[in-house]
Amino acid sequence: MEFDVIQGDIAQQSADVLVNAAGTSLRMGSGVAGALRRGAGSEINEEAMSKGPVDLGGVAVTDAYDLDAAHVIHAAAMPHYGDGKATAESIADATRNTLERADELGAESLVIPALGCGVAGFDLSEGAQIIAETIAEYDANTLEAVSLISYSDEEYETIEDAVEGVRG
Repeated sequence: MEFDVIQGDIAQQSADVLVNAAGTSLRMGSGVAGALRRGAGSEINEEAMSKGPVDLGGVAVTDAYDLDAAHVIHAAAMPHYGDGKATAESIADATRNTLERADELGAESLVIPALGCGVAGFDLSEGAQIIAETIAEYDANTLEAVSLISYSDEEYETIEDAVEGVRG
């Protein structure tokens, strides 16, 4: 499976699956969730919330609406906003569950942000390393290309360094 790091707005990406960095309530607030909500339209938030809450590390799938994707997987790497922070275990679980669900959907391409980092409070470098390790260990069925996306130049450099550390 091809795995790379890209920079940009996740809502502007084209893939079979775009991944939302969600809290367990699946309410789409700010950050990645806000970008996806603005790109997709308000219906995505309503559908996501109708599927929650999910367990920490769990995922839910919605339509992608106006986004250039077939599905959005909402990956809960952090508790509901204000109820705690992401952990290494929740990031690994959310990443693994996302990959498995994408395979179940028959997806070939997926764009994933640094789950559990940012507003969830987990260190970006360590979080990106956990995500990269989980992707590297995953035995894909239909997935052929996974992109870990960053928004800013600084994020990109941190994520790229973490991924390179996993690639060796």
